Amino acid sequence: MAEIPQLSDNKVFLAFTSYATIVLLKMMAMSAFTGFLRVTKKVVVNPEDALAFGKGENGKKFIRTDERVERVRRTHLNDLENVIPFFAIGLLYSLSGPDISTALWHFRIFVASRFYHSIAYLTPLPQPNRGLAFFIGYGTTFSMAYRLLKSTLYL
Repeated sequence: MAEIPQLSDNKVFLAFTSYATIVLLKMMAMSAFTGFLRVTKKVVVNPEDALAFGKGENGKKFIRTDERVERVRRTHLNDLENVIPFFAIGLLYSLSGPDISTALWHFRIFVASRFYHSIAYLTPLPQPNRGLAFFIGYGTTFSMAYRLLKSTLYL
């Protein structure tokens, strides 16, 4: 009977778990940062949240948008749109037996592109900085998906 290899023996999978954890923690930090800014700037979007700052008409003035809060929120949403596909495709990719050096390049480039994207969005840096960061990360995930399908496609 063939022995099933342990995931702890798969260096690519272990590398993926490290980089995926980093980028997931970064995404979670953006969520917490959005909440922090909402509280410190007293910016809410729901009437029930405004009650924390005042009742009636006094509380309604806190139901508004703030450019800084919205910028952080949009950065977090962009992370959600990119990190989830990276996580799903990267997990499958890491289990497909890719070359360790190629896999590390994919993981490192993706994580770096997400950090640079956030810096470009929050600073804000002029375009095309943010756009390039987005497409580099997106292209990296697409490259993993292509390599995964190329190596495991059964039709």
